[in-house]
Amino acid sequence: MTNFKYRTMKSVLITGTSKGIGLETALAFARTGYKVYATMRKPEGAQAFKQKIKDESLNISISAMDVDSNESVSQAIDAILAENGTIDVLVNNAGIEHHGSIEDLSMEEIIAIMNTNYFGVLRCTKHLLPQMRTNKNGCIVNIASVSGKISNTPLGAYAASKHALEAISEALAQEVKPFNIRVKIVEPGIIDTQMARDIEIGGDSLYHQSNRFGGLFKASLETPTSPSLVADKILEVAESQNWELRHPVGPDAQPFLDWRASMTDEEWVDWNAANDDDWYNSVEELFGLNARQ
Repeated sequence: MTNFKYRTMKSVLITGTSKGIGLETALAFARTGYKVYATMRKPEGAQAFKQKIKDESLNISISAMDVDSNESVSQAIDAILAENGTIDVLVNNAGIEHHGSIEDLSMEEIIAIMNTNYFGVLRCTKHLLPQMRTNKNGCIVNIASVSGKISNTPLGAYAASKHALEAISEALAQEVKPFNIRVKIVEPGIIDTQMARDIEIGGDSLYHQSNRFGGLFKASLETPTSPSLVADKILEVAESQNWELRHPVGPDAQPFLDWRASMTDEEWVDWNAANDDDWYNSVEELFGLNARQ
């Protein structure tokens, strides 16, 4: 790999860097020699992150940006471009999750998920594309999920947002390749983040499937996968010069995708609709996990 000390410093803009995958990604890029623009809704709450930057003397600038707002995205990105002139890599990481059955979730929750996870990505991408297109250079890394290819309760609304992100990313890749802009989709499995820890709690629901899936997350997180693994993959795909579109990451990601692909749609529906005893026994047999709460 080329040592960054001997060439012009590259720049990256990363959304949702207050914690988890976004924070680790900002650190990974900065430690490799990038100028990092780390954005989040509330920078005032990132004291530990700011201390880490100071302790390691990292080239990271933190700024406020709410991907749910056209105005906030425009102001934040314009300010970054005014300072740096160009952005080489955009990592669309900001995301939220509400879990529950379709009937249980409010329309406000479902709309909020789509606004951040899908429209938020589009706001940032559309604002940077003219610069990348003019320069005939750039890389856009969209953080999707295994749920971008697989949908199951109680993550239906979240999966819908990630399915949409995968679809628009695939179309975008076709449009921008003639301008030497690479599009990458990163698909994490179950990663030790606050979002995953929230899912493991489960909750009350009219539908028994919504309650039991938290047990699968809890059992999986007993041997946690660090978000730094995803950060390393994001850096790797941004640095690579190939045009490979999708990149599963995490020990359970590709196996779970392969397992789902081996089933018919009807078999998948039946597996998720099974009674609790059959479902828990199946999880233990298939994955060696005791998901019973």
